[in-house]
Amino acid sequence: MKVTRRQFVKGGVAAFTVTFAAPEFLSDLARAQGAHTRNFVVLNLSGGNDALSMLVPYNDPFYYSRRPTIGVPAGQVLQVGTDSSRVALGLHPRLAGLKQIFDQGRLALIQRTGYENQSRSHFLGTDIWSTADPNNSQALGWVGRYLDSLPSPVDPLVGWNTTAALPHVLAARTAVPAIASPAGYAFVSPNAGAEAVAERNTALRIASHVPVDRPELAFVYGSTQAAMATLDRVATVAQYAPSVTYPNTGFGQALRAVAGAMNKGIGTRVFYVTTGGFDTHSAQNVNAVNGAYYNLMATLNDGLLAFHDDLKNQGLLDDTLVLSFSEFGRRISENGSAGTDHGAASVMLAMGGKVSGGLYGTAANLNTDPANPTLENAAGDIHFETDFRAVYARVLDNWLGTDSTRVLGGNFRKASLSFV
Repeated sequence: MKVTRRQFVKGGVAAFTVTFAAPEFLSDLARAQGAHTRNFVVLNLSGGNDALSMLVPYNDPFYYSRRPTIGVPAGQVLQVGTDSSRVALGLHPRLAGLKQIFDQGRLALIQRTGYENQSRSHFLGTDIWSTADPNNSQALGWVGRYLDSLPSPVDPLVGWNTTAALPHVLAARTAVPAIASPAGYAFVSPNAGAEAVAERNTALRIASHVPVDRPELAFVYGSTQAAMATLDRVATVAQYAPSVTYPNTGFGQALRAVAGAMNKGIGTRVFYVTTGGFDTHSAQNVNAVNGAYYNLMATLNDGLLAFHDDLKNQGLLDDTLVLSFSEFGRRISENGSAGTDHGAASVMLAMGGKVSGGLYGTAANLNTDPANPTLENAAGDIHFETDFRAVYARVLDNWLGTDSTRVLGGNFRKASLSFV
């Protein structure tokens, strides 16, 4: 049975559990595999992350002349060394936790990622990064295509979307449930207590009779049985007791749920999380404690640090890779509202126990000379150096264990991207 993306998003659990169920033995297999399954977490920094505030070229005088009020002071950056072009770089001062992870060799920062003629549209930009196809932004998601490439039967919990709506990056023939809260992903009943339990038991009894002479009904009933088992698996995640305290933010709680799913070994391999607010056109205030960008970095840092430490304590860090993306970077020069407008290339981060951390790629020279080859749009924006699909290719080939050329529709491999 096939459902459209619109039907799935609208139907939520019902559409997922009735139309995409799997044999019970797959649940047992997933639990048996436990921590030995490689986990992949897709992190969307929604709104267009300002790479020059996150990873600061603090010795470049043009950085400060072009950002006189929002530039991160050189004395406040968290120095992380120099890249291959000998540009000194430092993290935003609120990223102290990520600095610790970087120093441990578990965080990679990939500079100047993007594509030619980068879209500055939130919607089109997100679609392009999600599909990995600048020429067909309506294609299935690149992670969704990976899920479609898995051999059948595919566990119905192979993917986990922590948001309410299906993100384009996961759009595929393989359905991925939207589970914003494990506790809320349950059998829906207008009643509570014993009556709700009785209704669920009745549904199970009805589905227990599989008429061999009516295959369409047998399919529905069999799917219902598996659906109930799926709900039970998710319910175990709600009981997860993390080893650290997660921030009480949407991002922090989403990562807590992801860690719980990994710990319980319910069969999920791919997770999607997001944190927004990166469209910083005004009052960016990268240094102020209550500033917009400062708070964005606080949310990102505290959530990822808790997630990293929890997985490390649980023995799951080596089996996990987090990869970030954002629909575009931001312009180099600050605007008249003490913010930054839509730009081009940005920075991606990769975090995990098996990540070969460090600085990848080279920083742009921020000289305003229109002939500057590291910039574009009359030296107003950072020109990409690494095709973002090369980063995806590395993940597909070296982490997910599939052929990136088939998933991405071309060879985008780049040998120097050895972060995993």
